[in-house]
Amino acid sequence: MDKLLTITPSPHIKQGDSVNKIMYSVIFALIPALAWSFFIFGLPAVLITLTSVLSCVLVEWLIQKFIMKVEPTVKDGSAILTGILLAMNVPAGLPLWIMILGAVVAVGVGKMSFGGLGQNPFNPALVGRVFMLISFPVQMTTWPNITRQVVDATSEATPLALVKEGVKGGASVPEIMQTLPGYDELLLGNFSGSLGEISAALLLIGMVYMLIRKVITWHIPLTIMATVFVFTGILYLVDPLQYADPVFHLLSGGLMLGAIYMATDMVTSPMSKRGQIIYAIGIGLITVSIRLWGAYPEGISFAILIMNAFTPLINNYVKPKRFGEKKNG
Repeated sequence: MDKLLTITPSPHIKQGDSVNKIMYSVIFALIPALAWSFFIFGLPAVLITLTSVLSCVLVEWLIQKFIMKVEPTVKDGSAILTGILLAMNVPAGLPLWIMILGAVVAVGVGKMSFGGLGQNPFNPALVGRVFMLISFPVQMTTWPNITRQVVDATSEATPLALVKEGVKGGASVPEIMQTLPGYDELLLGNFSGSLGEISAALLLIGMVYMLIRKVITWHIPLTIMATVFVFTGILYLVDPLQYADPVFHLLSGGLMLGAIYMATDMVTSPMSKRGQIIYAIGIGLITVSIRLWGAYPEGISFAILIMNAFTPLINNYVKPKRFGEKKNG
């Protein structure tokens, strides 16, 4: 009798992954870019990040403890990650009280109102970011003017905003590009923007780390980048005076942060590889459309949230056939 087999439903293979391991791996991957933002923006960036993380953790703990009346799970790292990502989506000079409100919406509305981790249909950090952008557009688009790690009281526009406003004003893209940071600066980071926009290279290093650790796969981030590159490349070839080149679009704005660290959220992205590619193409197309023809110079946040909403439909469309199921016809 002791040799009887125990029959259980799948899955039957355990990989050793856990929520804690995944969350803290993503946090570790973000450390280089986050540290660089501290170096560039100084104490304001540190205060923004600490405020965001502590607020997210506290809101989740209070909701679980006193409203949901369950054992708090803040140690799993998900609230910490949400706080870091939320901070990396805002300017260093953002008033701390707005940061706190954003954290309340991100965790309280974007996550816990749906039941907590694993049940939220939208990326919580992006819910908080879009709430702040719509509610406080001036503060969320006031970028500090930095000069060799000194954050000035004055502000300046991001490269994407300068291109968009310049084209609207009648200037050609080549003329505007002469006044903008070069590709080396866009890659390494020494210009205005949110905490997570200023170093594409360090964000890419984090992506390589997560790919090696198999925290994410290539399908979503690389497909988003490829879609943006191809779409903007076609437009650039059609009219280089009106549209910036594809490399500029890849290295500027929050594309890298969104594509690598937010669109890849396991809860809000499709489960199958084919579904992830469809999802990523949608994000890339919507991002470019908003950047070029929408009201905002950046569109990755809205694009990810829109495609989050389509994730259940994508999962249903590309769901694998059941074992033993016959093909139609």
